[in-house]
Amino acid sequence: MSEIKKNNVSVVIPVYNGADTVIPLTERLLHVLPEEFRSYEIVFVDDCSPDNSWNVLKDLQKKNPETIRVIHLARNFGQHNATLCGIRAAKYEICVTMDDDLQHPPEQLHLLIEELEKGYDVIYAIPKKMPHSWWRNLGSKMAKLILSKIMGIPIREIGAFRAFRTNLRNAFENYQSPEVCIDPLLTWGTKKFSHVYVEEDKREIGKSNYSMSTLIKTTIMVMTRYSTVPLRFASMLGFVFMLFGIAVLIYVLTVTFSLGSIPGFPFLASIISIFAGVQLFTLGIFGEYLARIYERSNDRPPYVVWEDSNDIQEKNEQ
Repeated sequence: MSEIKKNNVSVVIPVYNGADTVIPLTERLLHVLPEEFRSYEIVFVDDCSPDNSWNVLKDLQKKNPETIRVIHLARNFGQHNATLCGIRAAKYEICVTMDDDLQHPPEQLHLLIEELEKGYDVIYAIPKKMPHSWWRNLGSKMAKLILSKIMGIPIREIGAFRAFRTNLRNAFENYQSPEVCIDPLLTWGTKKFSHVYVEEDKREIGKSNYSMSTLIKTTIMVMTRYSTVPLRFASMLGFVFMLFGIAVLIYVLTVTFSLGSIPGFPFLASIISIFAGVQLFTLGIFGEYLARIYERSNDRPPYVVWEDSNDIQEKNEQ
């Protein structure tokens, strides 16, 4: 038995508008997993897809009841929320997360597991060539670089195709918040991160649900929920402009004593505009943190399960 095949793995896949892709993805997984792992399961979490995904998933589960588990969320909570649900449902010691759009190749799962066996706890699969348009690729790279630095992950890029030790979920087992990002949660349990390069496939069916505005929104959410960097930046910005204000005061006093007055309204208007802009920007940062506190105080759950195939099986057995 190979070193890889000594492992048991749970593959967690959040599904949204994946009715046309989950069948070929399942076929590929069911071809790869038995060859490389001793025991395995596939956990699909339907994030309340508006298409026929749930019915397709139920059919797949009926055909493979021992290896496929399907969970249906009560409404659309978001990719990371659905992924968190699947991670908490995983039963094997290694957890792999991947998208449902066929861009993450199951045939290269072994690369992540081989790297994981070197003593790491989390492995990210980084595409050798980004499959999107140049502007989307640039925005994605910048967002991932910012997030990895803020979260203290010692690699330059992160992504949804990852493998990690399932017991890391113990670090965030009590996490309850409507805004979820899996990557900073993983940093709560370990600092042993690594990555491998894979050949990521181009999306042939459907289109990505992530736009540039979504990436920006996610970046802001992560920075203000899982880090104090923006607050420190606001403090530093305030200190810098305090020094700038002192310099302007010295300039005004010098000119006043030498010429008698400061000529020109534009100078005064520009100074007021600059300081007002900085104040509003800083207040905006404080507002983001207050919004996160407000969301947390509502005690909204990260997801609500509407239907679980395991629960249905248990009822049938009873």
